[in-house]
Amino acid sequence: MRILLAEDEMDLNDILTMKLSDAGYSVDSCLDGEEALLYLSSAAYDVVILDIMMPKRDGISVLETMRKKGMNTPVLFLTARDAIEDRVRGLDAGANDYLVKP
Repeated sequence: MRILLAEDEMDLNDILTMKLSDAGYSVDSCLDGEEALLYLSSAAYDVVILDIMMPKRDGISVLETMRKKGMNTPVLFLTARDAIEDRVRGLDAGANDYLVKP
């Protein structure tokens, strides 16, 4: 399974990439939304894990761009944004699930 992880917190990005790789997944990771879109335009992924608050382009914008381009890859938001309105916005944008960081 190939996963794209877009998370701007370097330590969390490194830990998640390591843990997913150790579990046998192929992981590409990036630190901002623009880079995520570059990865998405050059490779096929089985799942995308997106933070919402990222530099250059936020996760909602990345997801909306994916869906407009017809990319139906499952998307999980992994974010610190815990308000109900944020969850609704993320799911309405096309996310398959929404997980709040502890």
